[in-house]
Amino acid sequence: MRSTWMALTLLGSALAFGAGGAVAQTPKKGGTLNFAISAETAHYDCHASDTYATLHFSSPFYSTLLRFNLAKFPEVEGDLAKSWTVAPDLMSYTFKLQEGVKFHDGTALTSEDVKATYDRLRNPPQGVVSTRKATFADIGTIETPDPLTVVFKMKAVNAAMLEHFASPWNCIYAAKDLAANPAIPRTKINGTGPFTFVEHVKGSHVSGKRNTGYFKKGLPYLDDYKGIFTLQAAAMLNALQGGQVLAEFRGISPAERDRLVAAMGDKIRIEEQSWTLNLLIAFNTEKKPFDDVRVRKALLMAIDRWGGSQGLSKISTLRSVGGVIRPGSPFATPEAELVKLPGFSKDIKKSREEAKRLLKEAGVPDLKFTLWNRNLAMPYTPAGVFLIDQWRQIGVTVEHKQSDTGTYLATMNAGNHEVAIDFSNLFMDDSSLGLAKYLSVTRAPENRSRSKDAELDKLYDDHMRERDPAKRKALIRAFEKRLFEQAYQQPLLWWHRIVPTHKVVMGWEMSPSHNLGQDLAEVWLNQ
Repeated sequence: MRSTWMALTLLGSALAFGAGGAVAQTPKKGGTLNFAISAETAHYDCHASDTYATLHFSSPFYSTLLRFNLAKFPEVEGDLAKSWTVAPDLMSYTFKLQEGVKFHDGTALTSEDVKATYDRLRNPPQGVVSTRKATFADIGTIETPDPLTVVFKMKAVNAAMLEHFASPWNCIYAAKDLAANPAIPRTKINGTGPFTFVEHVKGSHVSGKRNTGYFKKGLPYLDDYKGIFTLQAAAMLNALQGGQVLAEFRGISPAERDRLVAAMGDKIRIEEQSWTLNLLIAFNTEKKPFDDVRVRKALLMAIDRWGGSQGLSKISTLRSVGGVIRPGSPFATPEAELVKLPGFSKDIKKSREEAKRLLKEAGVPDLKFTLWNRNLAMPYTPAGVFLIDQWRQIGVTVEHKQSDTGTYLATMNAGNHEVAIDFSNLFMDDSSLGLAKYLSVTRAPENRSRSKDAELDKLYDDHMRERDPAKRKALIRAFEKRLFEQAYQQPLLWWHRIVPTHKVVMGWEMSPSHNLGQDLAEVWLNQ
């Protein structure tokens, strides 16, 4: 089942270097999978995060109500849900749950756990953050007529709600745990997923072992796994070449791909696809002079995205120029329209002249500020170096400050940055997801520009209710135009995903999102 309006044409194709013809094989049980995670999560709470570092850490321990069928993406299928029905008017969703599901502490899962989870997602208690608050704001009430039935009744239509129920971020937590301490998922793991938590050694690894009571009989195949934190690209590549890790599921650069293929030949498998992920430039609108639209717009107009994409695509995972929706997907802005928006002109000389004029008019012709960035070599560092050079060309001086993921996110979430390289980390090409990050910060905590804009909020709400694709597209265009004219934040470039795995790693599915398919339940080792 899926939304009536949603259609997706996947960009690119999966490429395999030396993979040979694929032959169906019977999965083998046993073995330990070691894989690389290039960032360490600051906490364990899926609901409060928007970085893959949390999902690659936590996904194997949890289940969700629905999930995406990656072989038929973007179709959804049941996870904890055994079956479901959707009212013709999209105003109610009824789920029947799997029988005999138990949390890792041995307690039975019921509809009350699903209700408590979604109450926390849509209306987090004081002191708890839900970065999906806006996504689930259309849910009116949640009913639990019996232990295996949960009914979501909507207060407004959301044409993509079924896909949102399949979000990998919606980890199902135990109601009793949340009642005891609503913030407990940040530091304690108790899920119903295919693996149980063993340990987290900070700076080293996270590990899990097979959940022998997993409700999907016969799964998982692996005995256990270890996610090894490899924060330096060179260390990750050396570990892949040496076999200390067998996969890096997020993505590597073209140069790193070429090195692995040259060194390992047919021992390595490479898969490629366009990515539902972009880097953003976010201006803190609560700090001067970034409360002035002229300053924000000038800094965006100084960036040569078209030239930058050619150079950065050769050395990083950054590739495509696009607006708020992934380039090439159904609701994306065509290039002919995109170039008319502030920050996307191909006449960079003219744009930079206008940028200098705007800075002078705003009284900051010799602007100096600090660019806050993540200390991940790919692609945050090259993006930061690129932006600093672009702004230098209009007389702006920038200090580049990079930090680990936890500090980076905490600084932006607290509003202690001036300008930051942020990210839009999507799991599907749905506009209700893609646009949510740009809502007023009072509705979207993940809005690191901290802007408040009632007009954007209204355009978003109107587009959420609209089921006619043409009208929906027009509302998306209006939203994007308003966003870019106000210049609160804007995509820099969209990413291209390149995933390396050793040939012995089987059962893992490539997708346009590194957030999907990471529970490892069906992964096995052919050795």
